[in-house]
Amino acid sequence: MNAVRIGIVAGFVACLTYPLAAFVPLPMLATAAVAACFGPALAVACFGLKALLDVEKPAASSALGLLLNALGGALFAAMALVQIAIGHLVKDRSFFLSLNGIWLGLDKAFDVYIGLGTIFFAVAMWRHPRFGRVFAVTGLVIGAGLIFLNFYTFPSSPADAGLFDPGPAIGLWYLAVTIQMSRSVSWAKRGGSRAVAEPPG
Repeated sequence: MNAVRIGIVAGFVACLTYPLAAFVPLPMLATAAVAACFGPALAVACFGLKALLDVEKPAASSALGLLLNALGGALFAAMALVQIAIGHLVKDRSFFLSLNGIWLGLDKAFDVYIGLGTIFFAVAMWRHPRFGRVFAVTGLVIGAGLIFLNFYTFPSSPADAGLFDPGPAIGLWYLAVTIQMSRSVSWAKRGGSRAVAEPPG
């Protein structure tokens, strides 16, 4: 299952590059490179996750999860690169801050897309033998919470509004999903649970 293996690598890359881009002070070019890597890594990781979830039976929910998260990754890259470029080119600090609504809006769009993508992936995990209800319920709660909090505090971020920031929670959920993917490669290679249950021949 090459798609799953590639998705695992991309998943770890996405889980590393997002906190680096968001929280670690780096030189401008390094920050731009890391931010640019996150979107494609998220899309490829979700492609691998869809391949794993569809081993036994393709599902519309996993396809929608891939689509929405891939679009979310593109929105994140646009938000981050626009913010970095304007911050580098605009020397007037007050004018720079007046443009804050541009990346706040893009950030909200990213959160909506990845929140919906997480919900659809969680639905696909509900009866899946390698994920099940624990992943499904936590994914549904985190995805719905991300969307609700971002609309409730619009246009500010939940953290700026003094509320719980769901960003780290969703990052940890995808890290757990990526680890579970890495533990499921042999299962996927065998063709899933049905291949184990059926005798050879």
